[in-house]
Amino acid sequence: MNSPRPFRHLRRAAIGIAAAPLALTLAPRPAIAQATGSAGTSRGPSADAAPSPALVVFITVDQLTPVYFERYGSQLDGGFARLLRGGAVYLNAYQDHAITETAPGHAATLSGRFPRSTGIVMNSAGVQDPQSPVIGGGAPAASPFRFRGGSLIDWMRIADPRTRALSVSRKDRGAILPLGRAKQNVFWYSSRGTFTTSRYYADTLPTWIRDFNARRLPQSMAGRRWELSRGASFYPEPDSVPVESGGHDFLFPHVLPDDSAAAASALPGFPWMDELTLSAALAGLRALDLGHGPAPDLLAISLSTTDAIGHQYGPDSREAHDQFLRLDRSLGAFLDTLFTLRDSTRVIIALTADHGVTPFPEVSGPGRPADARHVQLDSLVSAVRASVRARGADTTSVRFDEGVLSLDRAALARAGIARDSLARAFASAARRVRGVLRADDVRTYARADTVRDAVARRWLHTLTPDSQAAVAVTLRPYTVWGAPDSPIAMHGSPSDLDARVPIIFYGTPFRPGRHAERARVVDLAPTLARVLRVAPTDRLDGRVLEAALR
Repeated sequence: MNSPRPFRHLRRAAIGIAAAPLALTLAPRPAIAQATGSAGTSRGPSADAAPSPALVVFITVDQLTPVYFERYGSQLDGGFARLLRGGAVYLNAYQDHAITETAPGHAATLSGRFPRSTGIVMNSAGVQDPQSPVIGGGAPAASPFRFRGGSLIDWMRIADPRTRALSVSRKDRGAILPLGRAKQNVFWYSSRGTFTTSRYYADTLPTWIRDFNARRLPQSMAGRRWELSRGASFYPEPDSVPVESGGHDFLFPHVLPDDSAAAASALPGFPWMDELTLSAALAGLRALDLGHGPAPDLLAISLSTTDAIGHQYGPDSREAHDQFLRLDRSLGAFLDTLFTLRDSTRVIIALTADHGVTPFPEVSGPGRPADARHVQLDSLVSAVRASVRARGADTTSVRFDEGVLSLDRAALARAGIARDSLARAFASAARRVRGVLRADDVRTYARADTVRDAVARRWLHTLTPDSQAAVAVTLRPYTVWGAPDSPIAMHGSPSDLDARVPIIFYGTPFRPGRHAERARVVDLAPTLARVLRVAPTDRLDGRVLEAALR
């Protein structure tokens, strides 16, 4: 590795390393344009001595669309640059399921299975669990009790029970679901400005996380200004798009509240949240001595700020551009510190995203339809509920969530209502709504040509066998669910806009280079299992990405 130079773009107080013996540094590296050759043409970590991995670092960047790499790849000089230059890179990769949200995306990452198998189908049925309150409050109760089957950490521990894991995220579902149901070290951020966990995992917080929280790093950022990290002329995006941020505070600079408690609560919408998460991960790595044990360990990190900024300002915004550049630098600093703490030849890294994003329908751009819009089916759902109520059935027998109409067949049958005719009527009405691409009886997906019909395939990969789903409604690309008077950049559809994500492997076992072929996020876990020589305990939907391996 080249000799390091000080990384001036991260303040020590922000990244939270003031008490650490080693500062985060960023080594100078060649421009990313040198890393875009064909597979096998660039140099990565040497495979001459091929030691067994001691530490797996798994990074999920929430809402990281590969579009950012295509637009801004030549501007990178940090962690993304290192991974792109020395890793096995798939930018034509996908979350191959229909409801492309945070919970199902994270559940797929290290399980190697689609939502139909993990049981985590959508955010609203993700990690919420009233029986698992959060220690210290400040966040909803949460656990992985809905998660079905195993994940990579289970396979690793079956091979050697001395394996340990740490998972850290701003979001509860981002921290919980990559580890499945495993009761390991799992922490997420609360509105009180602290990292915490739920009683599913522990009754008290460990000393190291209490010490980290005691430093009150989020509170110390009160009044901090988010300025552009480079000159304004560097950014081609206009900074005057009123649809961003709901028409409020859409111009730089953006400022955290002066009140310390309010600043801690608002921090998730600012780039420093990712820095804080990475700092907490390093603190846990040191405290738990991960990567130094007799068995390989797992460090999972989910970085959520790109999602918060993408929702608020949109993926075409100056804010999203600057966040991507800042995250590149933060990852570079993290990796430089990691490789001073651990032997880089025994660390393997995998990076992906839980989903992509659809731009604001109100913002025009190349290739975007002029009739992109927000869609609501509230009136149709209300009509269905009124119909079943009039015939004596409870309206709870009808649910509509994330494009899925669910019907309680038994409850409807008791009232003498034919589920199939109700579903057909709803689907027929939904197809006539502007912005709707199709509305399908979900039973047709089993007979569909899922090679050519990506929508059918992704819905088939989503809905569990015991689901009450009757109709799945798919919107046209660039059209999103929601009310026009409260615009927000969204994701959650089967569209490639929402499904396309990056996959990058880095480390001695992997062959550096770009891979043009399609890959899927469910291929991550079996590929890592091959490298770690552990056997999955479940029937996987993913396959080993052989081309990524040396």
